[in-house]
Amino acid sequence: MANLRVLKKEIDYRLEEFVFDCEMAAFVQPNKEEQIVELMQKSIALRNALYTQANNPAEPKNRSLVRKHYSALRRDMASSYAALFAELSEVCK
Repeated sequence: MANLRVLKKEIDYRLEEFVFDCEMAAFVQPNKEEQIVELMQKSIALRNALYTQANNPAEPKNRSLVRKHYSALRRDMASSYAALFAELSEVCK
């Protein structure tokens, strides 16, 4: 990880991509808009939780633990957004 600013930009980028896909899905399938809006709310809650984790590493003085914390955060972010995209795919079937 280069720095915290890049990590936060990546979190926001993934949120933007997911919300854009949700908006497209709602446009194409207006009868499922309520479910899609719920997914958008979940993604915003996820973004807020990831920001909280990013701003509060476990041991800020220990560089090794901070690196492990951010590595775990990246893995968690990737898997969480992948799960949200999978849920969106299920809703749009």
